[in-house]
Amino acid sequence: MGKSKTRIFRKGINDQITKITRDDAIKEVAKMLNSNNTKDARNLITMFGLGAEEILEAGASYESVVALKNLFKD
Repeated sequence: MGKSKTRIFRKGINDQITKITRDDAIKEVAKMLNSNNTKDARNLITMFGLGAEEILEAGASYESVVALKNLFKD
């Protein structure tokens, strides 16, 4: 994890998770989207630069991913 991401976590933006890998972030985003927690999911998506395909493969519903299509890179 880079210095910037470590600083962001220390500031308390995401108090639930102290250290996280990219794979863990993908799984967390899928869980968050399935439970309609889009605010925290948006933070992780933009922080790690996650793609829609990765999140769909982790088990997120298609509808929740399409609703956030403006966050994903082409």
